[in-house]
Amino acid sequence: MKILITGSSGFIGFHLSKLFLSKGHKVYGIDSMNSYYDVKLKRKRLNILKKYENFSFTKINIENEKKLNIIFKKFRPKVVVHLAAQAGVRYSIRKPRVYLGSNINGSFNIIEASHKTNVKHLIMASSSSVYGANKKIPFKETDKAETQLSIYAATKKANESMAHSYSNIWNIPITMLRFFTVYGPWGRPDMALFKFTKRVLENKKIDIYNYGKMHRDFTYIDDIVKGIQLLINKAPKLNQNGKYRNDSLSPVAPFRILNIGNTKKVYLLNFIKQIELILGKKALRNYMPLQQGDVKQTLSDTKLLKEITGYNPRTSYKTGIKKFIDWYKKYYYS
Repeated sequence: MKILITGSSGFIGFHLSKLFLSKGHKVYGIDSMNSYYDVKLKRKRLNILKKYENFSFTKINIENEKKLNIIFKKFRPKVVVHLAAQAGVRYSIRKPRVYLGSNINGSFNIIEASHKTNVKHLIMASSSSVYGANKKIPFKETDKAETQLSIYAATKKANESMAHSYSNIWNIPITMLRFFTVYGPWGRPDMALFKFTKRVLENKKIDIYNYGKMHRDFTYIDDIVKGIQLLINKAPKLNQNGKYRNDSLSPVAPFRILNIGNTKKVYLLNFIKQIELILGKKALRNYMPLQQGDVKQTLSDTKLLKEITGYNPRTSYKTGIKKFIDWYKKYYYS
């Protein structure tokens, strides 16, 4: 199968590309290789992917509509997995205009190019942050999500609305994936596990927001890419009665939203204790108030993912943290 992956040098994009390549698929990766975090890490991911014969790559910003269209027309992907985005909740407060360019204009270009080349299934990254100030736990795809707390979250919600309208007008099968706090080897340096591990090893204080009174649905990277792999051939479609099936979540379009999370409530302080246990070192702690744009809790309902794929993420945070720390020590200390 010919699969185009945007953000292929990013955390999730790298792991997903590697999985598809190992299964014999042809993967075309595109990535801007921007400097939001360590470009060396992105280059090392890319160099691993380049070892596969079925991998092609172009460094491109998805805001470049002309060059993007050339790639789509030449490669003619059957499936597109759109993961490229300007990430980071807190950074979106400082640099909101960057998010409009990449996450809105860039995503529009991907949707439009997918339409023009008759892609059979467009899978797009959304985020659990779209649930915003919602207090009903666990978060379910059919819950209203109108109270985003950051510019980043707002752009992801806008992507969902834009994708639904395109799906309705042009009958494009689209799946939006709301990821819940993804972590693991080759992860992003701006994420909590990466920052905590680095600072504990360097004997520096870690910042603990909302004085530690938070919990997250931490989802291990292998569970995320397994879920995506199982979805590529399961695009939303009509049933025999000419109506869209319940899994589409839309009465008018081949469009669905899916949570991908571990469905486990992990308190931040327990997460930190596990890092300390594996490292054999106590963290120097700096307790701080809740940051602007942050949410206090996340927890996913993944019944719909299970119904469609027969799969639910299952890696425990204790196992996932150890695998990350093993990778981190090997990468930075050997």
